[in-house]
Amino acid sequence: MHTQGPPDHHHGGEEYSSVSGYQRKLLIALMITVAIMMAEFVGGLVANSLALLGDAAHMFTDALALLLSILVFRFSDRPPTKRATFGLYRLEIFAAQINGGVLVFLSFYIFYEASRRLIEPEPVKSLLMMAVAGVGLLANIASALILHRSSKENLNVRASFLHIVGDLLSSIGVLVGGLIIHLTGWLIVDPILSFMIGLLILKGAYVVVKETVNILLEAVPRHIDLEALVQEIETIEGVESFHDVHLWTITSGIYALSAHVGIRDQMVSEGVPILERVRDHLSGQYGISHTTLQLECPSCEVGFVCNLERHS
Repeated sequence: MHTQGPPDHHHGGEEYSSVSGYQRKLLIALMITVAIMMAEFVGGLVANSLALLGDAAHMFTDALALLLSILVFRFSDRPPTKRATFGLYRLEIFAAQINGGVLVFLSFYIFYEASRRLIEPEPVKSLLMMAVAGVGLLANIASALILHRSSKENLNVRASFLHIVGDLLSSIGVLVGGLIIHLTGWLIVDPILSFMIGLLILKGAYVVVKETVNILLEAVPRHIDLEALVQEIETIEGVESFHDVHLWTITSGIYALSAHVGIRDQMVSEGVPILERVRDHLSGQYGISHTTLQLECPSCEVGFVCNLERHS
């Protein structure tokens, strides 16, 4: 006897509300980033500061990343369709992957610019450099605070948050570098700080790229012990075995599972409570909201299938 149920969908309203909140926070961060980007660009030209111009370019890429994240949330907020049965949630993962790639490129660009300035240091107006960097630092702190909590809940917001952190670190580097240059005249301090900033950005990019690759490869979520999960399900009353398990991430915080549930030979209707107990355990203990479970028993004949639609 094989009984299969369609995926459950228990999270719609809560997720749509969260997505709306993420969009508002990203939009605020975008407006702050664009304003500071323009200030640093003008300040860099006036102060003849390559560090400020480079930071403005950095913030331009971050503004694009934030805009991309907002657009992705707009599309992923749409409900599932007959052709896209999971909706467009995976757009978030593609955007996070692109953002991670931009972070990698940006870190190597910083390495290149720092190397060039080690060879050919240029004089700058350090006081103006520090003033503009200080304003940028305060603005980046505000953006980081706005996105910090959501970055722990959503991978796409986390990628944008790391962009903002990169800006924040760059502003600190420019501010400290300007102060040291003003006090000592050591122009070499600026490229050294740039190398350090690049390494921090590269580390953050590695985390984002690694997580998105795991999702695209449909790997088991890192926080779930699949072997322990199987053992727990097999202790549920009525479950003889739990096998052919496939567990993957659709997008941040949304997990799906398909598996075969072995039970004793009994009427189909008697299997419904078993499915409900399994589903409730997966949802309550692991947050797995999409489940497709197929019932099996020892007397099942090959090729014989009886379908039971499980109502939630």
